[in-house]
Amino acid sequence: MKPSEPGAGGVKLRVLIGEEEGAPNFIMRYFTVEPGGQTPYHTHPWEHEVFVLSGKGEVRQGGGRWSIGPGSVVYVAPGEEHQFLNVGDEPLEFLCMIPISK
Repeated sequence: MKPSEPGAGGVKLRVLIGEEEGAPNFIMRYFTVEPGGQTPYHTHPWEHEVFVLSGKGEVRQGGGRWSIGPGSVVYVAPGEEHQFLNVGDEPLEFLCMIPISK
């Protein structure tokens, strides 16, 4: 996901650990979604593991929608449509791990 993808709004992404830091298998990314912002509703061929640090949000996944907040964990299966939305007044911040494509 790129913050400039169609359907994204108010999203910042920073890679914390990846290949440049010597990680051979996974990338750890830090997302900030501003109030009212969202990632696009999209899919990838790889899995995601997400840990919410702060804020109030919702994850739209498959046919459902769930509330998320600090301490929430989300697993996104390969090929599963998903979206993260900030429904609070503060930034929604989360870590997202994805495999390095080889």
